[in-house]
Amino acid sequence: MSHHVSTSFRTFSGLVALFAMPFAGVRAQTCPDAQALTRGLDGVLAHVRFLADDRLEGRAVGTAGEHCAADYLASQFESFGLEPAGSQSSFFQTFEIRKGAELGPQTRLTVAGREYGVGTDWVPTGFSASASVEGELVYGGHLLSSPGNPADEFARMDISDRIVVVEWGDPDDPHGTGLRGDPHFKATVAAGRDAAGILLLAPIGMELPTPDSEMRAALAIPVGIVSGAAAAVLREALIGGASASLRTDVRATSAEARNVVALLPGANPLLRGEYVIVGAHYDHLGYGGEGSLAPGETAIHNGADDNASGTAGMLEIARILAAGPRPDRSVLFIAFTGEERGLWGSAYFVRERTIDLEEAVAMLNLDMVGRVVDDGLTVMGVGTAAEWNEIIDRANAALSTPFTIGKSPDGYGPSDHSSFYGEGIPVLHFLSNLHEDYHRPSDDWEKINVDGLERVSQLAARIAARLATGGADAVALTRIEQPQQRGGPNQAASSTSSGYGPYLGTVPDMTPRPFGLRLTGVREGSPAAAAGLRPGDVVVEFAGRPVTDIYAYTYALQAQAPGDEVVIVVERDGARVSVTATLGAAR
Repeated sequence: MSHHVSTSFRTFSGLVALFAMPFAGVRAQTCPDAQALTRGLDGVLAHVRFLADDRLEGRAVGTAGEHCAADYLASQFESFGLEPAGSQSSFFQTFEIRKGAELGPQTRLTVAGREYGVGTDWVPTGFSASASVEGELVYGGHLLSSPGNPADEFARMDISDRIVVVEWGDPDDPHGTGLRGDPHFKATVAAGRDAAGILLLAPIGMELPTPDSEMRAALAIPVGIVSGAAAAVLREALIGGASASLRTDVRATSAEARNVVALLPGANPLLRGEYVIVGAHYDHLGYGGEGSLAPGETAIHNGADDNASGTAGMLEIARILAAGPRPDRSVLFIAFTGEERGLWGSAYFVRERTIDLEEAVAMLNLDMVGRVVDDGLTVMGVGTAAEWNEIIDRANAALSTPFTIGKSPDGYGPSDHSSFYGEGIPVLHFLSNLHEDYHRPSDDWEKINVDGLERVSQLAARIAARLATGGADAVALTRIEQPQQRGGPNQAASSTSSGYGPYLGTVPDMTPRPFGLRLTGVREGSPAAAAGLRPGDVVVEFAGRPVTDIYAYTYALQAQAPGDEVVIVVERDGARVSVTATLGAAR
């Protein structure tokens, strides 16, 4: 699960984290022998044990470990008698992701006649453009952009057609990691002010990052980071005025990511074309980096609870329903990848669907359901259909040991159900508990509450079976729109920082696209809804600034203040549409 008080893309620091730990690409790897690894174990614990093994290296999206996990899931679905429902009659729905960048041989930096060594004195960022520029260097201090602040001398500095040299970080921020100090943000500001290029001066002792983990798209200008020792030399060169020759040769690399999709066909020929969807994400954080709550620690994050537990629960639901009697409606099972990067797998599925989503009855999502404490369970999305309360309560009462269920109405949230609610489908999201091992290397399989996980699986299986029942007992869910909701640990991925700044009320689709930012949803009663924004809109301009991706969108929003009136340009049904929104205040 990618949500918490501080989590990847759920707080602003997660959104603008610059460099993840080394992103291991898909390489030759022998997957663990599942039978040997799980000997003596069965059911949900056997699944968690395999998925959370060190040899899967944290199941980061696009890695060999993720592929081993996907192979295991496909084999399990097949053993239950389910049919492949991915691409090209397989269990896999594959898509390409950017997994990083590599430097080409044409990378060079020369300042005042001195050539700086690549990898020792400086390095291009993974989001640098591939370009060659020559020109005057101009010193921009920390380039702390504060629009409207009369004391902001750098906001008035002319950096157009120059290579701007700026200091690392933000001295006004207690941790030096705020929005204004982020290298990607500084480079975006420089590009927006027509700089020819930007060099960031790293502090003494900081290791130069490598570009191999960078998943963000390239900016319009070359961007380099100069090491602390070389930075001192470059500052001296700036005293008398200097010119530079900057050439960046940055080449994006890609990897194959996989959703795993399986179908239990309905028994009733008249209802077989209707679907109940059960999903869980199976990827995790690999060796840490962005999203990890053990910053600076390069260690395998096995993600036993997040989300081997939900994946195991989904497999158990598939086993229970496949064992019969077979339901009238079809049940589609989807193991998503890329959730930790921003719901990539589920967003891809709803765009490149392998079934008719107009015929989807509901979507059930399991994410972090392996740490049940005192029989407590949270179920989110209860407000997305009028019938949910009765269905949940009846299924819970039928368990040998019922849960004490805490219910939340919100259908948007930082897990894969949000992608489906954005398509108008009622959803439920199951969560057992947050804990101290969340997004840390210590989230291991031995800590799973097996009884609790089994009962969550049974509860969800009963709900899925009820939804898939036809005849006189068939359920017809009545979708309910949620009112505007903000704040709290279950806040959806939205275009606002946590607890401060302007509020718009959009739910972004964070999967990379060539240009713009697609909206998964728009919260009812929000400024976005009042302006006429719609799910599916692709934002291409915000307050006069081009929106290339989620980062540009967030930067443009944060440059505004509550009460500001902004023009937002979107692509909708092949045409460009402008709307005007009055921003609210986050709380």
